[in-house]
Amino acid sequence: MKRYWLLFSQTVTVLVAAWFVVATLQPTWLKRANTTSTVSFMQAKDDGQPGVAPGGSFRLAAQKAAPAVVSINVQQKSRGKPRRADPWFRFFEEPEDEAPSGGMGSGVIVSPEGYILTNHHVIEGAEAIEVNLNDGRRAMAKVIGTDPETDLALLKIELGQLPVIVLGQVDSLQVGDAVLAIGNPFGVGQTVTSGIVSALGRKQLGINTFENFIQTDAAINPGNSGGALVDANGALMGINTAIYSRSGGNMGIGFAVPVSTATQIMDSLIKDGKVTRGWIGVEPRPLNAELAESFGIAKDKSTGELPKGVLINGVLQNSPAAKAGLQPGDLILKVAGQGVGDVPDMLSRVAALKPGETAVILLQRHGQSMEVRVTPGTRPVRR
Repeated sequence: MKRYWLLFSQTVTVLVAAWFVVATLQPTWLKRANTTSTVSFMQAKDDGQPGVAPGGSFRLAAQKAAPAVVSINVQQKSRGKPRRADPWFRFFEEPEDEAPSGGMGSGVIVSPEGYILTNHHVIEGAEAIEVNLNDGRRAMAKVIGTDPETDLALLKIELGQLPVIVLGQVDSLQVGDAVLAIGNPFGVGQTVTSGIVSALGRKQLGINTFENFIQTDAAINPGNSGGALVDANGALMGINTAIYSRSGGNMGIGFAVPVSTATQIMDSLIKDGKVTRGWIGVEPRPLNAELAESFGIAKDKSTGELPKGVLINGVLQNSPAAKAGLQPGDLILKVAGQGVGDVPDMLSRVAALKPGETAVILLQRHGQSMEVRVTPGTRPVRR
């Protein structure tokens, strides 16, 4: 026993002496060995936990959201597309000379029942719609309803075990937040691009009747239309709808319909197959100094500024507004107690009214404030 103990002690002494000599004469050998073992350990740890993403990566968000984003192939009737003539906005469809009888786009699965949100212009005039899932499955889709005035559409497929995207809270989104755009640009296959929120509440762009866009610089190209705009957690924030481009390709300015608007439209389409909005039958115009002078609208004495409201330029005969006594030159200040800052605000406030239920409109006429009770009708559907 003493012999084994003596042998152990001598071995330890030799090893300690060797370490001391190396540490004194060649310390870099020890650093290199330590670094190599550390890297090997980290690689083994990452290989064992594939869900761990490196710093700054959006891998987890993409893995979470991408399975619920689908490609949409459409067989269409021959139709003109006036939006393509607009030199400022290019919408996410193939050029007409490249695909005269078909189109492509993207969509987002938003429920286990198979409901898919996409854009109206993606499936407009479709004779057949095929949905391609990220897992390789395919299905023919049924159109539940469309809403041209927000450029949204709802489809449904009959498949089981569908991946469903998580709906986000768009109110928490701020300018500068990181976002991902997921879709099928140019038909090359599902693609994820990253960027930030460039602006919120974009309107008066002339794209849709009702606008409240999220603007992003994430790369978006033809084929992305109807795809998902998600946050860094993979939650849906918007449906990609349009780009600003002079060339037809990405220039870093894209627009998405907020998920809050999209889910409201979806609920209406599921319930009624259409979207019902209030309508009063007036021609609104933004107020400026020239119009204010023409209609005798004075500036506020305390601020020296024009009142905040929307001018009625015309009233349709036999419309709800005409029956309520509204007149050209009236300045609408509030609708149902909510302030009106511009024409899109007024359209949205009126659209939110329930047809057949009387609402109060606060207006200014000849410098005097007055309330008018209007019973809105149903807004005609734009074709």
